Amino acid sequence: MIEVGFSLGSNVGDKLGNLERALTLLFDGPTVSFGACSSFYRTAPWGYAAQDWFVNLCAVGRTDLAPDALLARCKAVEAAVGREKTFRWGPRIIDVDILYYGTDEIEEPDLAIPHRELFNRGFVLVPLAEIRPDLILSGRDVGAEARRFAGEPMPVVAPPWTPQSAPD
Repeated sequence: MIEVGFSLGSNVGDKLGNLERALTLLFDGPTVSFGACSSFYRTAPWGYAAQDWFVNLCAVGRTDLAPDALLARCKAVEAAVGREKTFRWGPRIIDVDILYYGTDEIEEPDLAIPHRELFNRGFVLVPLAEIRPDLILSGRDVGAEARRFAGEPMPVVAPPWTPQSAPD
């Protein structure tokens, strides 16, 4: 199995509940096993400012799914939580992105690994560095990159999720 990283965010409805449901679905079953989850962070919108604040987190695990199958699983989780396509960077009930897939580098129209915007987004780097501070992706140090965003307001709004904390 290969290590994978995810970024999840929500800014519509019950943000914490949406994220917890997505995590439960993502890590349900033998094909994607849970490793660790960051704290939940309140963050400003990115790309389109005229919307509600987000709650973002990162999670890591292990999978035996191929990258395209893992992407399909992420899309299925989004659909199950109720995501509807609106517009780029618009409000969303849930967003589940693959950040990395081992050390693989993939550049396809629908899938870029590492994620194309990973090193531009504090709301991704800070939570990822919380759980994988020594991670090196494409020759870049995640912990060092996250420190560039140390001055941005990103208060923790909930502790890390675990499968045991999921409602029955």
